[in-house]
Amino acid sequence: MLVSIILLLVIVFLAFKVSPKEKKEHAHVHGAGQIGLAAALALFGVDYFTSFFYATGEMMSALHPYGLQQYGYVAVAVIALANAVFGALYMYSLGIFNEGGGSYTASMRYLWPTLSLIVAVVLIQDYVFTIVVSSLSGVDQLLSILKGYGIDWIWHFLIGAALVAVTYYLTIRGRGESARIVFILLAVFIMLSVVMAIGLISAHVSGVPAVTSSDAPQAASISQAFYHMLTASMKGMVALSGLEAMSNGIQFVINDDSDIVKWGKKHLPKLKSIWGFYSGKSGIGRAVQTSFLFYGGLTTLILAMFAVRFNVFDGTDGRTLVGNLAFIGFNQLPGGDILYWAYQLLAVGLLAAASMTAFQDLQATAWRDVAIGEIPEFVVYRNKAGTFTRSVTAGFIISLVIMFLVKGQTTQAVPFYGVGVFMPIMVMGLSVRQHVLKNFKGAKRFWGSLGSTVAAVLSGIVFVGQIIGKWDEGGWVVLITFSLLGIAAHLLLLSPIGYRQPNQIYRIVRDKARVQGAMASIVEWQSLRMQEYRYSLLLAVSRLFEMIGVRRPIRYEPVPARAGDYDSALHEDHPDAPSILDKYIVKEPIIQPVSKVQPH
Repeated sequence: MLVSIILLLVIVFLAFKVSPKEKKEHAHVHGAGQIGLAAALALFGVDYFTSFFYATGEMMSALHPYGLQQYGYVAVAVIALANAVFGALYMYSLGIFNEGGGSYTASMRYLWPTLSLIVAVVLIQDYVFTIVVSSLSGVDQLLSILKGYGIDWIWHFLIGAALVAVTYYLTIRGRGESARIVFILLAVFIMLSVVMAIGLISAHVSGVPAVTSSDAPQAASISQAFYHMLTASMKGMVALSGLEAMSNGIQFVINDDSDIVKWGKKHLPKLKSIWGFYSGKSGIGRAVQTSFLFYGGLTTLILAMFAVRFNVFDGTDGRTLVGNLAFIGFNQLPGGDILYWAYQLLAVGLLAAASMTAFQDLQATAWRDVAIGEIPEFVVYRNKAGTFTRSVTAGFIISLVIMFLVKGQTTQAVPFYGVGVFMPIMVMGLSVRQHVLKNFKGAKRFWGSLGSTVAAVLSGIVFVGQIIGKWDEGGWVVLITFSLLGIAAHLLLLSPIGYRQPNQIYRIVRDKARVQGAMASIVEWQSLRMQEYRYSLLLAVSRLFEMIGVRRPIRYEPVPARAGDYDSALHEDHPDAPSILDKYIVKEPIIQPVSKVQPH
């Protein structure tokens, strides 16, 4: 027991020592709330990394009841392929769209405002459900440890609400503080997972027997087996939202080289192409996304392999799949019970902390949605720590409402989680394709367009596969919610809430959001472009009503300012770069006070 306690203390100490620390002077150099590589890895990777605790369990739960678990490696291969393709797509895209906004920015630049508007609302839905599912998964993990999983649903809701409240509080406190806490948890998780893997290998070598099961597998025809394989692949592919999250949240990353890149440029100059690829804020984002290329496939493979070897799955002996493997692995060490309990409690904290990724991206998305006219201006407020507190608060409240509506049951919310992100991934693939066709020739043009087309088609297939794979669990409802969201987004844009004139856009972007440089220019251009789209929709609606004899005086609707070409609108990334709105802003007349004439 003493050995396990000492090992745990050493792991926690090492995690604390290597955790990122935000210094006060960074606020003056990088801007409030801007983070480096370690912090970005924590905040934008935690949702993806914590899929370790449930993704493989979800995958195998679609196969094990039918005795198909030995074919789980096929699903693992599908997951690994999707991770590699989508990861490569987003790593490349960060060189093109490096001012944040993800597929929302990309589609506005190269596709149509219609897609950009739909992507904006779909991502908000996905981020909210990330908060819900992550927190409720933490509740499930906690209650399974305490043997209280079957208690009344109100306790599921209350505990979930408490976990969300903690992550909400940490988010409000600022990016630096929340990133350090999450990084410590992730570092402990990685080191303990290595210890668990060593224990599982030791258990295999020493011949620890597999768990016996008295449940006979259900019969499945060949067609049903293929369906279950599809379901398994889709259920195991649940956390790729991290790719869009990093692309969207790149605006909160410092525009500087990470320490390892600085070291590499100095000591290994021959590898300058690699250091160039990972330079600047785009490089930090790419470093985070590099882990996505391999992490999902590798961890799913390892967990599936040991699950088949020891015949343990979600529900075996009242534990999750990872819980069973942790029980076996840690108990190969003296006092392993302590490490097992620490690992399980750590899972609760990490699953709850995964909602921080969503909170960060709600901020990144919401202020842009305000600028284009999709959300009321009131929502934009940025505190001294650089946090957009009102969008975080709105996400917190909506998450609590959804948790209550699904009665604290994770399974009721899962069909909506992880589905929506594959539509933005498809849009990103199409946008990158248009960029390649416009800017390259010869072999680069051919292979670039081919690769981006493959990524777009694959993400479209996965999007449909997610709905089909989760159909029996309510996946069909996603079709309804997507349609309603798209219609609602357009109705809001057409309403008075959606009207934006240049003075108002300038105030939102420059004064309230406190954004300058190229990022500000991009959002200003997007806002003008969306106002042009709004005006064209109003014209179309007017013509439609005129066909049935109803005339709407569209001539009184102000003609929007011209957005112009994207490349012409983009300025260099410098705080003093002029706003593209300057030529449209109406200056308030300066009224000189009338001097009093002194009587003679």
